[in-house]
Amino acid sequence: MTAATPQATSALPNFYEGIQYFGEALPDFDKYGATAAIDSATGAIASPTDPVAVYQTLLFADALRYLTLQVTGSKASGHPGGFASQAEAYAALVMLGYKNIITEVGHHAPGFYSAMFLDRSLENMSIYTVQELRDRFREKHGLLGHLSGYIPGILAPAGPLGQGQHFAMAAALLHKDKLFPFTLGDGGLGEPYIMSGMAHFHTAYPQTTNFLPVLVWNGYSQEHHSMVSLKTNEEMIAYWQGNGFEEVVLVNAQDFDDKEQPGDYVDSTAFSFEKRLEFTKAVLEGVDKAVRSALAGKLTVFIIKQLKGAGVHARGAKSHNLYPKDTLNAPHIIESLKERSLSVEAWQLVRTNCERAGGGSASKTVVTEFELHLPELGELPLEEHSVGGEPKVSTTAMGNLVAKVGEVDKNFVVTNADGNAASGINNINQALKIIHPTTDELYHQAPNGQVYEPLSEDACAGLAAGLSLMGARSLWCSYESFAINGLPIWQTVTQAMAELRRPTPSTVTLYTAGALEQGRNGWTHQRPEIEAYFAAMMRNGNVFPLFPPDANSIQVCYDWALSTKNKGIVITASKSPLPIRTTFEMTKKGLEYGGIVLQEVAGEKQVVFAIIGDMTLIPVFEAAALLETEGIGVKIVSVINPRRFYRSNDTGWETCSEPDGDFISDEKFAELFAGDALIGVTGGAAGMLEPIMLRSSCRRDTFAWRRGETTSSAGELMAFNGITAEALTKRAIELLH
Repeated sequence: MTAATPQATSALPNFYEGIQYFGEALPDFDKYGATAAIDSATGAIASPTDPVAVYQTLLFADALRYLTLQVTGSKASGHPGGFASQAEAYAALVMLGYKNIITEVGHHAPGFYSAMFLDRSLENMSIYTVQELRDRFREKHGLLGHLSGYIPGILAPAGPLGQGQHFAMAAALLHKDKLFPFTLGDGGLGEPYIMSGMAHFHTAYPQTTNFLPVLVWNGYSQEHHSMVSLKTNEEMIAYWQGNGFEEVVLVNAQDFDDKEQPGDYVDSTAFSFEKRLEFTKAVLEGVDKAVRSALAGKLTVFIIKQLKGAGVHARGAKSHNLYPKDTLNAPHIIESLKERSLSVEAWQLVRTNCERAGGGSASKTVVTEFELHLPELGELPLEEHSVGGEPKVSTTAMGNLVAKVGEVDKNFVVTNADGNAASGINNINQALKIIHPTTDELYHQAPNGQVYEPLSEDACAGLAAGLSLMGARSLWCSYESFAINGLPIWQTVTQAMAELRRPTPSTVTLYTAGALEQGRNGWTHQRPEIEAYFAAMMRNGNVFPLFPPDANSIQVCYDWALSTKNKGIVITASKSPLPIRTTFEMTKKGLEYGGIVLQEVAGEKQVVFAIIGDMTLIPVFEAAALLETEGIGVKIVSVINPRRFYRSNDTGWETCSEPDGDFISDEKFAELFAGDALIGVTGGAAGMLEPIMLRSSCRRDTFAWRRGETTSSAGELMAFNGITAEALTKRAIELLH
């Protein structure tokens, strides 16, 4: 065992700088480490049974453990334990030539960064040495604590549990000739969405099996035993089989233990070297079998059962993360690093294999390093209705455009958990068909449809957002009241899009059947507080909630959304027939300036109404008529794109990829909202009006959603929340005096 010194390190290639300890050559290195096992022409080992390949897979696993621990130890922060327990599985995938690897576990980040460093992907971030890897870990403009698409070679973000399968399934749909493994922790397996999401996907797309869950069954969660830690091997296999998996490949480290370790979960790094090789061979062969099965059309899972923290500073839940005491100078960290240390020659061999695997560095080969080809949509069939003419359903008008997008772009998918027909967009189902194994013309079902309808908002948002992240067009439709269950992954993707190094279609949503239309259903269906979520996200800089006031406006809004990149576009509209109040040109101006004037009546004093939504316009127009009889001037401004009303320094727009820095000028803001009093009105959360209230200097107030109740009409529900023509009129007069 030798400790690296500045003199010794300086003579080595740059890549080694920062490695603190180098070990002696492992047994038989001269026999099995003379040449790299991965052929540069094929990008993979020749056979999983080849002793040279097995030996070098073990070296790779130890290199990953060493770097993971040293990188996290450099900041006494981060999560080494979970990744360490599956290092052999990750190493096996790469040695077999697969690099499109995703994870559901954000805590695996330091392991993934170590892998990206070894194959030189991080050189795109000017990280050339281990020292630079250490310096940039968990630092601004560096390697953030959990995964992001900002990092070269990393396909998808990972933070909240229960999301990784959506990215893998979306990628598998778009790239049917490639494999997309994703690591899944047994702690995260407690998330209900994971299994149900994969089950529905497999029912909808039975031929798309080129995604491979890799279950890291290590017995522990973040701070305690995992909830599946007491399952037997047979029970775990049955669990996956019961959820539709035809092939379950399980490799249990305990089967190779020659050190009589207690418990059902053991550490393979404690085995004799001979047994370590046997275990590594079993993992390599098992992964190869699982890969072949998945690519051959079987829904497959690979399970590696090994104690959490195998080969790092602690075992069990105690290995999950480092604390301030866990520095590189701490004796237990030093000892662990020395145990995993490799010789200089072994490090070089590992790097050579990583460089060659999969045809080159992940930063140059994985699917998300390239823009996905998209067919040109051409001009959409927008239909402009006459202002003041027959009332129209906004969602139906948008549905006609959505149908056209799907007809042109066969990768385009619409997702909806609560039914398009119930949202006034059955025309989407009629044109694109609900994906279902049962063909039924009455319900517009067909196996090859483009409408994905699981009864899970997480599955809806997950596939739609995942497709957008991977470069395709999609649309997530939801009842406003239930969408909250899908927002965590939508937020993850939208945040990731702000960091991506490539353009990708914005993730677009349509929220219908708002609270005001759900009177009879009561408060269980009345949750417009969701708008507060988007109001907060507007400050990211790449989130644009849109509120078209009618069927003309929604068409222009969707057409604009399709033209944008790397953004989160939220369209909220009613499914009820409502008056046509705008022309196409008016909405184009509204998207550019934030809002448009729908009515202006002069008076001695003027009240300005800033209105978010479509149904909320009804009591406002009634109030305007009452105020006019009092000789009070009224201006009604429909707020279509509220993000434009922020000041440029209110959001993080300049930090976003594909930045949009367009904000309304003070002069234009005054042109819209200057008056003697300002009243903001929304059927949702008052926070959505913040951009306007921040900039207005006149006397002002807001009318907004309070809570739900069972009512017979939208008007009665608005009245319950204090939004009536009488209340608006009364408050306007008070503000003027």
